[in-house]
Amino acid sequence: MPHFTTPDGTALHYTDAGTGLPIIALAGLTRNGADFDHVAPHLPVRLIRPDYRGRGQSDWADPVTYTIPQEAADVLALMDHLGLDRAAVLGTSRGGLIAMMLAVTAKERLIGVALNDIGPDIAPAGLAVIKDYIGRNPAQKTYVAAAAARAKLWTHFTGVPMDRWLAEVQAHYAETPDGLVIRYDPRLRDAVLAAGAQPVPDLWPLFDALQGLPLALIRGANSDLLTIQTADEMTRRRPDMIRADVPGRGHVPFLDEPQALDALHAWLEKMQ
Repeated sequence: MPHFTTPDGTALHYTDAGTGLPIIALAGLTRNGADFDHVAPHLPVRLIRPDYRGRGQSDWADPVTYTIPQEAADVLALMDHLGLDRAAVLGTSRGGLIAMMLAVTAKERLIGVALNDIGPDIAPAGLAVIKDYIGRNPAQKTYVAAAAARAKLWTHFTGVPMDRWLAEVQAHYAETPDGLVIRYDPRLRDAVLAAGAQPVPDLWPLFDALQGLPLALIRGANSDLLTIQTADEMTRRRPDMIRADVPGRGHVPFLDEPQALDALHAWLEKMQ
């Protein structure tokens, strides 16, 4: 599988498939390129999916480097490695924050940005959920048990078939004789908690830096991380932003829902 080495010597895994408009798909905080397995068949583009440092099939690194600025720099290093002057970014959760960081630090290299259930205000309730599970293996011992637990406990998602839950847990855990194991460096927890101990920065300037770029927002209608009030303010500031609120979804939509696909295809058309 392809890897490239960042300037600090960390080997990062990525996949690169398809032709046409280059889109770099950036996953959630603890997740990896498999975040986009469900939507990939619906996007007629060149889809590039990196695993962040410490996640998926990438090297673990010093946890002090598990930061949004470093991960944004890693995206630019990947673009340089691939010879890409410019690319669009589809960012899920953490990936959307990285996209906004790129709009501040390297806007000339962006073609457009799509944000999946993330904005410049992060709701405390959703953040508390993340802090509770990050860095810990699930209690369930098998994929089947973990999928069943999600189907029962994730009440903010409705109408999700069991095979989708099974695919999700298979992508993000390894099944071992001792139970399920997270597919990322557990020290990511230390980095996130350390960042949370600092004053919360104002992220609205990062969102405002997206001005002039084709922009889409996909929000889970039941999201506990991106409130409707924040999404509405994003829409007020960017009335040209393509927006979809996906019913029956929390944090985060799978992106192959009809509403999400309509928004993504409209976004792609703006970049043609």
